[in-house]
Amino acid sequence: MKNKTLNVEQIWKQFEDSLAPRLGFSLVDRAVYSHLLRHCRLEGLARNIRLSGGPVREAVRRLAAQGVFRLVERSKAGHVVEVRLPDEIRAVRPNRIESREAANEEGAGGPRSG
Repeated sequence: MKNKTLNVEQIWKQFEDSLAPRLGFSLVDRAVYSHLLRHCRLEGLARNIRLSGGPVREAVRRLAAQGVFRLVERSKAGHVVEVRLPDEIRAVRPNRIESREAANEEGAGGPRSG
């Protein structure tokens, strides 16, 4: 299977502008998602996140419940998850992102009628 080239800049904009605010990510949620996204989808290798196990476990559960991760395998040794990109998450679809960006641009600097 050929690797698809990812637009990292666009992925990060979707994460910061749409995904995190829409799903109400906490600081730990943001750290867990961005770490796993970077090391699993962008670099292909997961490393230590340097947070204690409890908050990370809770964040992974929250993110999985929101559809951000797909649980592939669960075992005593650990869990295997598929980290979804922002446009792969049902709560944040690209057409919604583009519509919201267009509305923001129109509201910020566009002409006003009235």
